[in-house]
Amino acid sequence: MAIDRRQELGKSGENLACAELERRGYAILERRYRTRVGEIDIIARDKETIVFVEVKARVSDDFGGGAAAITGWKQRRVAQMAVDYLSRHRLHDRPCRFDVVTVDFEAGAPRITVYPDAFSV
Repeated sequence: MAIDRRQELGKSGENLACAELERRGYAILERRYRTRVGEIDIIARDKETIVFVEVKARVSDDFGGGAAAITGWKQRRVAQMAVDYLSRHRLHDRPCRFDVVTVDFEAGAPRITVYPDAFSV
């Protein structure tokens, strides 16, 4: 039961994140890009830049906000998956960056925060 609720929260967060990114002019290229290492939530294009987006949805800040969940370990994993994507799509020459989107459901209406260029590896 708890896993289903967590998955629903994640999908809802990703849907809201995509809508916000599109509102800001990003083009969504892929959702839930899977590799043997894991999954990138959203891959988008912001002008000429390929953007790898990690989405963190939370119903409370009991364990830190969503941005706190992007540890160094997680950043390295996302970077590995990004290299896979760039290689498979022959986009080695394109600039890229890593954004984080947090979706906070605690205060009633969801609060969406976009952190462009949130980390580098």
